[in-house]
Amino acid sequence: MPGPAPHVASLPDPGDRALVVLVDAPSGLESRLIDRWLTTAAPDNGRRVETVPAQGEQLAARLTRGDNPLLVPLRLVWEPAGPAPEKPLLRLLDAVTRRSRLRDRARARRASRADQGHSEGARHRIVVGRPATVRELMLRHRRERMGTHTEDFVRFVAQQATLALDRAERGVLGNRSKVPREVSDQIVGGAHFAREVRRLAVETGRGEEEIAAEAEKDLQSLVAAMDPTAVDLFSGVLRPMHDRAWEVHADTSGLEPLRELGAEHALVFLPSHRSYTDPFVLAEVLRENDFPRNHVLGGNNLRIWGLEALARRSGIIFIRRSFGKDLVYKAVVREYFSWLVAKRFNLEWYMEGGRSRTGKLRPPKYGLLSDVAHAVETRRAADVYLVPVSIMHDQLQEVHQMAAEQTGTAKTPEGLRWLAGYARAQRRPVGKLHVSFGEPLSLRQALSSAGDPALERSPDDVDGDATDASARRLALQKTAFEVFVRINRVTPVTPIALAALALLGVRDRALTLSQVRRVVEPVLDYVESRKLPHTGVESLRTNGGVAEALLSLRQQQVVSAYTEGTEPVFSVEPGHHIVAAFYRNSAIHHFVNRAIVELSVLEVDDDDDGRAALAAGFTHALALRDLLKYEFFFPDKETFRAELAAELSLIDPDWTEVGRPVSRTKEILLASKFLCAHRVLRSFVDAQWLFAERLAAWDVTRPVVESELFDDCSAVGQQLLLQGRLHGPEALSRELFASALRLAGNRGLVEVPDTGGAAARGTSVEAEHADLAARRRAFADEVRAVVGRVVRIDETDARNRQESTGVRP
Repeated sequence: MPGPAPHVASLPDPGDRALVVLVDAPSGLESRLIDRWLTTAAPDNGRRVETVPAQGEQLAARLTRGDNPLLVPLRLVWEPAGPAPEKPLLRLLDAVTRRSRLRDRARARRASRADQGHSEGARHRIVVGRPATVRELMLRHRRERMGTHTEDFVRFVAQQATLALDRAERGVLGNRSKVPREVSDQIVGGAHFAREVRRLAVETGRGEEEIAAEAEKDLQSLVAAMDPTAVDLFSGVLRPMHDRAWEVHADTSGLEPLRELGAEHALVFLPSHRSYTDPFVLAEVLRENDFPRNHVLGGNNLRIWGLEALARRSGIIFIRRSFGKDLVYKAVVREYFSWLVAKRFNLEWYMEGGRSRTGKLRPPKYGLLSDVAHAVETRRAADVYLVPVSIMHDQLQEVHQMAAEQTGTAKTPEGLRWLAGYARAQRRPVGKLHVSFGEPLSLRQALSSAGDPALERSPDDVDGDATDASARRLALQKTAFEVFVRINRVTPVTPIALAALALLGVRDRALTLSQVRRVVEPVLDYVESRKLPHTGVESLRTNGGVAEALLSLRQQQVVSAYTEGTEPVFSVEPGHHIVAAFYRNSAIHHFVNRAIVELSVLEVDDDDDGRAALAAGFTHALALRDLLKYEFFFPDKETFRAELAAELSLIDPDWTEVGRPVSRTKEILLASKFLCAHRVLRSFVDAQWLFAERLAAWDVTRPVVESELFDDCSAVGQQLLLQGRLHGPEALSRELFASALRLAGNRGLVEVPDTGGAAARGTSVEAEHADLAARRRAFADEVRAVVGRVVRIDETDARNRQESTGVRP
């Protein structure tokens, strides 16, 4: 039955079959109006139209009569009387009474007035779902459900009628009202669920009944409803958390392709994540553009007493933050996701696993993506489209707390008291919020291009062998990285980000408005030449525009101003460099390739030219890419190579000329008004160098303890900062230390050799300890060399702008 509804409600011609209308009418008023419509809409073939309720004993009796009638589901829907009220209290009242008896009586009075010829009568429409014969439904039931008894078939027919009518109703009222029905019953009664139970029973050695009971309990804890009244209530309660703080600007040009894709496939929205309010903002944007509400995944830490029940009825799925070892829960999540995407319900989660503490994207978590991929790999869904979403804030109220967490402050646990304080903090306007939609990514195509072996397996082979599992993980990683690359492409450059970029580029100095403008103007030229997305950064070409951006940062206590001299000067507020870095980092990804090109050109030998110079430059660029791979997201190597070539052409348009020496390109680079490696990469390579030095000093016979090593980095880093050997305090970030630790682990510099392992490899543990110490020192020296190149760019840029890096009158 599910399928697109006809444009004009009418009953189909059943031919030689009986025509049975399945009436979905929750009230007597709706039943009477449907009966009235049926008297004029019956086919003109002389056959009587039977009507039965869409569920219950009468439906069961009709289905077991033994013939093969054509079943047609039918429903009356009330059209909205007008737009939703603007005032919150009235909007809340409207949501509460929308389905009440009081509202039904009012509708009845208006319908009666309409019968008497009054134009202001209640407006309603009859919707007809796609018909199906009893035999067609029986075949579908046997294919999709394990049960074959009559009671289950009657329930299945009722569910299919409801789904068909829901789809037809959306053709009248719009897509916002897409609602999942009887989810648990459909999943538990399905053939896929029964197969999962049998597989888990064999794998764990437990009984099928025990597994099934645990799985049903887990499923009940997960399944979210989508009650339209609850959705409106939940939105009304939480809307003030973003309504006052930001003026929302959405680039909706990326939504039109999604509208067409969403008609055939489930969409998975994967936004960047900087604020707790992100899901509410995105929900509002989608609602205003007539998209159905997403099923939004939230961690169990957000189960707030008093709001949890309402949130679950509004499509929020509360999920454990970690469940890898719980095989039953893992299988239930996978089955629930497969059901949702097979039924084309849209999903939304935040792949970073939490809010960004640095302003840029965090490393993705792959577990939930793996569960959605399973639906495609097992042919439960032909395809799913991943939707990259950028949510960008000019400023954030919560950024100071997140910055404190980077230096070791404990995170405040979520709860009612926390929520009240958070809501109070959002009352003050802090600027604009920008929502952009990236190019959607076919999950099937992405996995196929990345070589996912699970696409070729039998749908019943859930896990495959160990080799397949490794290749599948790599395919998921590449897919997630591509989503993040697409998020970055549509994330705009903001005036706030560029103002922070300018101030963080100088150490212990204040800048005048004109000096900030001189730093920013070449960046603006670059943004224009690259046609990067931005939000009015051209205003920074004037002192007034620069002052406005700095004033915004000053109001948030990120920037301080000294105004008692001949002209105002601005600097980063002491102790708030990590906050300023947060705003800078929101746009920094647009400049990373340029920074890599600058550092790579410096390393190429002046005697090289042509192919040799190109190969050497790309080798140096790949080494930097490897060093930064846990900080930034890069496309595949061929795309990366093409992007670097485009960057080099902006520096030296003639670099491809035969016989052109590298020295000429270096001259042009070092004379450029726009050098950015020091402003873009300094805090990251400083943090890596600090970490690498402390790792090299760590006893190679002792296992690395993350918290102790990070504490050591912070303590020594503070000393180096006071000595002037680190550029700025923003490098003393535990998030940056964590990225450096992942890089070191990837290079085999963290795990300590033991005697047994050394013997198995035919060496001594002493020799392996010495080798580890040497490799750790080489890592520190490698990063130190990169820092040296960054410093050279810094000094060259200061010279080009005729500014001193030292202290002089």
